[in-house]
Amino acid sequence: MWLLFLSLVIALLVFDLGVLNKKDHEIGVAESLRLSAMYITLGLSFSGFIWWQMDGEATAQYLTAFVVEKTLALDNIFVIALIFGFFAIPREYQHRVLFWGILGVIVLRGIMIGLGATIVDQYHWVLYIFAAFLIFTGIKMLFVASKEHKMEENGLIRFLKRRLHVTEEMHGHDFFVKKPHPVTGRLTRYATPLFLALITIEIADLVFAVDSVPAVFTITTDPYIVYTSNIFAILGLRALYFALAAILHRFAYLKYALSVLLVFIGSKIFVADAMGWEKFPPEWSLGITFAILGTGIAYSLWRTKHPVPSVNAKLSGVQTDRA
Repeated sequence: MWLLFLSLVIALLVFDLGVLNKKDHEIGVAESLRLSAMYITLGLSFSGFIWWQMDGEATAQYLTAFVVEKTLALDNIFVIALIFGFFAIPREYQHRVLFWGILGVIVLRGIMIGLGATIVDQYHWVLYIFAAFLIFTGIKMLFVASKEHKMEENGLIRFLKRRLHVTEEMHGHDFFVKKPHPVTGRLTRYATPLFLALITIEIADLVFAVDSVPAVFTITTDPYIVYTSNIFAILGLRALYFALAAILHRFAYLKYALSVLLVFIGSKIFVADAMGWEKFPPEWSLGITFAILGTGIAYSLWRTKHPVPSVNAKLSGVQTDRA
């Protein structure tokens, strides 16, 4: 099962970079929607493989985890939009940054999930800490006022600029270039804004993984379901970004649904204990998850149906609360 999944992921990445995006180009909304539909279909279809190899309960857990991770991944889109805007990354090079970012996510999420699975297996009570953390995070998102995120004050960016030689301008799709040092005249390796954007996006994903990975562990502790749902949700994130980048303001109120969702996921283990259940019914979890997200999306689209003066004014709502 692991071999089939990893082979599928490698094949998708090779097809993406080697065929669909062999040359740098600006990905339009239509192409983005087609790619998003393909990745979402693959992620949902994989539940059939889970059902065939495991059982119906595992399938419900996978679908719940996939939907939760896909929704929480929307936060990443808000942050990615800010990062690309701050570094002035042209649209034709954005896919390259996101592609290599996905490779880092696959490895880093694997390490985090592997460590988490080992800890949970040895110390089951850690799940209660995960659950309490999710409830706290959800309540904080719901009631703590949003603050405008200023990229120029980001400590990571300041650190990288102090430690690396960085060019002010882009050099095509290259992450590094060699150019004469202004003092010594020697050829020196310089990082480009494209590389800084890549590193910033990778670190941002680690921040988001701090609550998205525990969220899945409260749904299931099976490492296979946790990892596959995470990766399938993230794989389509690049394509989804290009489709949603122009309409991010329409999801400005989605943070309230995400807040309720995190509180619900975190409270399941306590509700199950109070009711004397072995675990919260997976079918109920899936249905309630869909209901919360559906309500949140509908409310957000309704509240933002009229044009707004500035898209950027709406971006600080979701991406700063969890980060």
